[in-house]
Amino acid sequence: MKFRLSMSLLASVWLSACSKPPAATPAPIPIKVVVVSMFENGEPTGDKPGEFQFWIERQKLDQTLDFPMGEYALRMNDAGLLAICTGGGITNAATSIMALGVDPRFDLSHAYWLITGIGGGDPQDVSLGTAAWAKHVVDGDLLYEIDAREIPKDWAYGLIPLGAKKPNDKSEGWTVDTISFPLNPALADWAYALTKDHPIADSAGITAFRQQFAGYPNALKAPFVTIGDTMSSSTYFHGEMMTKWANDWMQLQGGPDANFMVSAMEDSGSLTALRRLSRSGKVDLDRIMVLRTVSNFSMQPPGKDAAWSTTAEYPEDGRPALEAAYQIGNIVVQKLIGNWPEYREHPPQ
Repeated sequence: MKFRLSMSLLASVWLSACSKPPAATPAPIPIKVVVVSMFENGEPTGDKPGEFQFWIERQKLDQTLDFPMGEYALRMNDAGLLAICTGGGITNAATSIMALGVDPRFDLSHAYWLITGIGGGDPQDVSLGTAAWAKHVVDGDLLYEIDAREIPKDWAYGLIPLGAKKPNDKSEGWTVDTISFPLNPALADWAYALTKDHPIADSAGITAFRQQFAGYPNALKAPFVTIGDTMSSSTYFHGEMMTKWANDWMQLQGGPDANFMVSAMEDSGSLTALRRLSRSGKVDLDRIMVLRTVSNFSMQPPGKDAAWSTTAEYPEDGRPALEAAYQIGNIVVQKLIGNWPEYREHPPQ
């Protein structure tokens, strides 16, 4: 009798447990703006800043969200601002952004994306600390390369488009579709108009460094805001000849209106992931912005060689460019968040 009673009680408990509805899945958090940074020095807060730290500290991104498929935890605030640090290089950027895009905790369908960080500027176009809003991002790794000692005499360099026969020829054979990424030009123009008159702080260190670039009028200027395009490459290319190649490659791949101004590492990886995510409606490609600020130049000054310039210390350790990336980027972030009813359904024109 006792055994029968126990079995009956057990069955009753089991049936009761089975009849309970499953716990409701929390609704995805609607995100207004995602800020994408690429590297951090040390800890995300409280020490020498990288690209991530200013956003966390100054925007009070006090919600820390575990992100095991990324390189750093995500940070968020109640205003709808989410920040990610992808880790350096194209592969880190692509995998981190893809992981975020499929994370069920977030609704990113109306989110704007601000990819912002530092890079190497072409002294023909920009000065140290300059902030450039891109309309084109072009990948600089997907190509053929031959050693400089074996370059034919009538070639300017040994870098050849995939599927082509010589430099600066369009591919007539195989290639890939992740080389050129046109961005929404109207959104870039809007961001530029919003920020073009904002002063970027000059400093003694970057002033002294840029004085070496006699004959490059834009390099000699105090930092400014402009529209200019980004070359994305995990290979840290450098020097006068490589900067010439970058200008040629940008126009070959991005079109005649593209103008190389800043070299960077991760942007083609981030945009590859975002393009894939857009196919399933998880993100809107018309809401992506790329802002790069100049921490160093992509080539040597007159009287110096490329080997010296490649490994030269960044003036003031790149701090002016890090400040500019936050200051200029945040103007746009706050405009979007502060006027969300206006910008939720349609990007600004």
